[in-house]
Amino acid sequence: MKLKLRKNSKYGIAVPTSMGVRITPVGLAPVHTSSTYIMQATSAESNAVNISSALGIKGLALTNFVEDSPISYFIKSELRRRNIDYIGPDIPQGDPWGYRHQFNIADSGFGSRGPRVHNDRAGEVGRVLSAKDFDLEKIFGEDGVQILHLSGLVAAISPETTKFCMDCINAAKKHGTLVSFDMNHRNTFWKGREAELRAAFTDMAGKTDILIGNEEDYQLCLGIEGPKEGGSDITSQINGFKEMVGRIKKAYPNAQIFGNTLRQVVSAGEHLWGAITLFDDTWTVIEPRPIQVLDRIGGGDGFAGGLLYGILTEMEPEKATGFAWASGVLAVTVLEDYAMPVDEDMVWSIFEGNARVKR
Repeated sequence: MKLKLRKNSKYGIAVPTSMGVRITPVGLAPVHTSSTYIMQATSAESNAVNISSALGIKGLALTNFVEDSPISYFIKSELRRRNIDYIGPDIPQGDPWGYRHQFNIADSGFGSRGPRVHNDRAGEVGRVLSAKDFDLEKIFGEDGVQILHLSGLVAAISPETTKFCMDCINAAKKHGTLVSFDMNHRNTFWKGREAELRAAFTDMAGKTDILIGNEEDYQLCLGIEGPKEGGSDITSQINGFKEMVGRIKKAYPNAQIFGNTLRQVVSAGEHLWGAITLFDDTWTVIEPRPIQVLDRIGGGDGFAGGLLYGILTEMEPEKATGFAWASGVLAVTVLEDYAMPVDEDMVWSIFEGNARVKR
């Protein structure tokens, strides 16, 4: 791997994020008929930190909290449990119609009934993330961070979060931190801001070392021409993605690592799951294999987190890709949005297809 990790760093991964909670019906029931739920602290960005933090590499969440909110106390407690430090202001709620944390209301689906997700983000405290509330020089200069990981979700929440992500990138690049960007395009986030966000995402991608995204992400976020028309078989899809990445590399020569998952949905409980990565000039392809799914939310973040762990531990490209693939699989075997492997062997057992009991 040509990319060099910064040494003497307190944090393996830092993420700008808007923490919230997800509530999920018990017993795989749909939301509209359920009366009993479990609650978890979540965000796409913190979920991607979780593979590394569970395996002993300290993570950092840069986020806002609502002052004296029981939801804030819950989120902070959960981040501590997950070995993720947090930095960010406690912002007064104001009146009852003031700030709050986002709610993600999602069921898991079952069989031929696909999962449904409802995002409730009105008044979200993460909308006002600002560099003035964080000592970025201390975080990236004095403490040290090896990888800054960004998601297009938080970057597109508001003009303030877009600028905050850019400020984090500039501070990271100044102090030798690698930048990872999972574009995560969402139409609802981009509505009415398409030109503004295209310009911002283009700027971010130009300073990124690790780009993660599917064909749609590259086309809609960056305006890259998609794969040419071809067959619907997996070989054609892989070749089309490779051909498109060639155009991306010319447009964004700073990026040295590219990653993408390959997912086909058979039912809510069974997917075909694959992955493709490019490290410098080395392609690694894991063709889709059948996997069993308990809850699909977080599989992509698990893949990203596993890939970043592979980079942090300087795995060879093929090994890092396999670890990322299996980390995504681990995430969809639990009801949480994130995976918490107890050790690397738990991940490698999934990759090897070994589900035998370990005593």
